Amino acid sequence: MIKVAICGALGRMGQTIGKMVDESEDLELVGGIDIKAGSIYGAEVVESVDIDKFLQEKKPDVLVDFTIASAAVENIRAASKHKVSLVVGTTGFTPEQRTDIESMINGNVAAVISSNFSVGVNIFWKLVQEAAKRLGDYDIEVVEAHHHFKKDAPSGTAATIVQIIKAEVGEREEVYGRKGMVGERGNEIGVHVIRGGDIVGDHSVLFAGNSEVIELSHRAYDRAVFAHGVIRAIRWVYGKDSAIYSMDDVLGLLK
Repeated sequence: MIKVAICGALGRMGQTIGKMVDESEDLELVGGIDIKAGSIYGAEVVESVDIDKFLQEKKPDVLVDFTIASAAVENIRAASKHKVSLVVGTTGFTPEQRTDIESMINGNVAAVISSNFSVGVNIFWKLVQEAAKRLGDYDIEVVEAHHHFKKDAPSGTAATIVQIIKAEVGEREEVYGRKGMVGERGNEIGVHVIRGGDIVGDHSVLFAGNSEVIELSHRAYDRAVFAHGVIRAIRWVYGKDSAIYSMDDVLGLLK
């Protein structure tokens, strides 16, 4: 049995992941961490200030983190200290936080870090990469939509899309929405953010040329699509060598 603990256990994603872990025959939910104490599927959830004591007592094999960037950095620090493997879906890290995370993980624990754990999104990223490789002279726009509770904008998934495109077409200015007399379009990538209702996650990339438009999109209807990917990542990262991995590694997309 792989022992699993969840940071952000009382949140939407935490509860969805917790349910799947609890229902899995090869996984054991040993508890969780959140800003307040509670329980999840019969397992204890402790306050985040007690994470070191929790990890020492429960000894999970894998710690899953779906929180916010500042909290995730401290959770990763604790997991690295206690040699607990990681699956991190938190987004919004600054470059400095990413550097800290890399130094904490490398040589200490195995970690799968991704801005999106949906299998479909990871295939979608590959399609975007292939399109950008061949349509670099087209105008490119990225549109994402999420529920009104989402804190960071643009989403980590959209930020990854922009990075993928830039790797193929070269450096371009990122323009976040447009207003007023903006003049002719320059060498840019437009990024547009929608927040409303209970939208789980929509992402589209539009390649506009003369007389034609190609649009690639992915739409999630349920958080379960992300949680299924997290479960795959938990099983995959267990026992791996210390390093930072991606969902490409988990899904075998690097071959």
